[in-house]
Amino acid sequence: MKIENTKAQMRKGVLEFCILSVLKDEDAYVAEILDTLKNAKLLVVEGTIYPLLTRLKNAGLLSYRWEESTSGPPRKYYGLTETGKLFLKELNTTWSELHNAVTIVTSQKTTKNE
Repeated sequence: MKIENTKAQMRKGVLEFCILSVLKDEDAYVAEILDTLKNAKLLVVEGTIYPLLTRLKNAGLLSYRWEESTSGPPRKYYGLTETGKLFLKELNTTWSELHNAVTIVTSQKTTKNE
């Protein structure tokens, strides 16, 4: 079993949560989202993020708007819908519970059967 495959699966499992979290305070366009994820050491490529953003939009969690740019073509800004905000709140609760559970399990000392 290759460690890289397992690490990639772990990252994929939290990517939606991270993207929604990036958008919790303000709208952003794809390059800003990617930069935020990159700065957090969560490396994602455009080919991964576009289908995910579309899926989140189709699920009613995101909306988007076009905005003119002074340095190139118009940019598509994504933001959370009200449904997306509620969904993110639920994910935050679930993440907190999961994080606590994993911390407990991974920090327990194993005891030998005698």
